[in-house]
Amino acid sequence: MSTQARVAFSGTAPVDLANDSPPQRVAAAREELRSRDDHEVVREGSPGALVRSKAPAKMRTDNLRAWFGQTQVLKGIELPILEKKVTAIIGPSGCGKSTFIRCLNRMHEVVPGARAAGQVLLESQDIYAPGVDPVRVRRRVGMVFQKPNPFPTMSIRENVLAGLKLNGASTNDPDGLIENALRQVALWDEVKDSLSRSGTSLSGGQQQRLCIARALALAPEVLLMDEPCSALDPIATARVEELIHELRNNYTIVIVTHNMQQAARVANYTGFFYLGELVEFDKTDVIFTRPKERRTEEYVTGRFG
Repeated sequence: MSTQARVAFSGTAPVDLANDSPPQRVAAAREELRSRDDHEVVREGSPGALVRSKAPAKMRTDNLRAWFGQTQVLKGIELPILEKKVTAIIGPSGCGKSTFIRCLNRMHEVVPGARAAGQVLLESQDIYAPGVDPVRVRRRVGMVFQKPNPFPTMSIRENVLAGLKLNGASTNDPDGLIENALRQVALWDEVKDSLSRSGTSLSGGQQQRLCIARALALAPEVLLMDEPCSALDPIATARVEELIHELRNNYTIVIVTHNMQQAARVANYTGFFYLGELVEFDKTDVIFTRPKERRTEEYVTGRFG
């Protein structure tokens, strides 16, 4: 295999999936993901190392390494996160997927004994540089976790505003902010007459959308999602996936998922991690139909993992 490969990435147009059946929804999503070839990345050196891109990178990692105590879990990750696109991170359990995205907003370091080295650039600024405030980083790079976690003692309204309060921020129009955030996650019409109810009174899928609204209330530039559908039923999962399709018009999104079909449905680009290394990163359609690395092919065809 050549040490240099040029791969085309497709852009994505808005997709109206509200009235489509699931098979049509999947087909439409895949068609939109490969509809335009207006981005290009040049890969040089090791198979996973992507060193420059014609598409604008909102974030980029350079030789990112991470440890829990003496155990190294990320080994020199170099990966661009392209602006207003969806990047999926796939790989077997324990390969470093969740650690990687937690490094993107400095949440990894809050674990006792955990540390990271290398660079994580948000636009042109290294978020690990001396003097950078992690709280400010987390306002720009939001996180949605695997299990829906609305604050149980707070109402729906208070949950939406909780991120602002925890970050010491305020707004002159809290009602407008709440409505806007809930509309972005297609939850406003379902809860607008019951904002005083507890956030935990909602269904699992509604709770996860409420948590996404809480993250969006901070107006982040990047949204990280760590297995956001793993605790949801198929119907709620479809709603969240449709939401991701809509949000990518305004946000840069990184999603960790064990569900390869989900990655194929929602992501423009996919990175395959294995044993702390980035094995391959490419256009999603390429990863799932004609991967360049043997380990990638074996994983996506179910031979391991």
